[in-house]
Amino acid sequence: MQKRYEIFADYHQFYLWDQAESPDTALDYTDDDLQRRIKAAPFLVVIQPERNMSVPVELDIVDGPPDEALDLWDHVAEASLDLPSGRLEIHECTGGSIDILSVAPGTYRVRAYFGGLGTLTDDGLDGEDHYRLVLWPAPSAPLAVIKQFSGAR
Repeated sequence: MQKRYEIFADYHQFYLWDQAESPDTALDYTDDDLQRRIKAAPFLVVIQPERNMSVPVELDIVDGPPDEALDLWDHVAEASLDLPSGRLEIHECTGGSIDILSVAPGTYRVRAYFGGLGTLTDDGLDGEDHYRLVLWPAPSAPLAVIKQFSGAR
């Protein structure tokens, strides 16, 4: 399954969560969380785009880990997401629900790819940043940064 969205990333964030669990998004953030650009909590993964504007997001749900070339991306990180209801909701921070997708109930790995992070204008309102999310069934594992962006946040 592949979907494309324009998601308003107010406060530099949007969410993937289990719709039935309605997780609390009022999380404390550390400098490390901001550098990782992804944060996980029970039934919730927070994606932290570079801009707090509408950003293009591509989402793929696949059967196994992706083998995409990392050199095409500025930053890559992943976290686990429990979806016991089988209802994946994509939700804006201050907006509403973007989409609800039916998936097999279980635990998924979410790999977030961040591209074009160095293209933002000085005011941070415009740029060619883009995001790709890939989910696949996988056992729960710690959050991991696969490729760290070295630019300023």
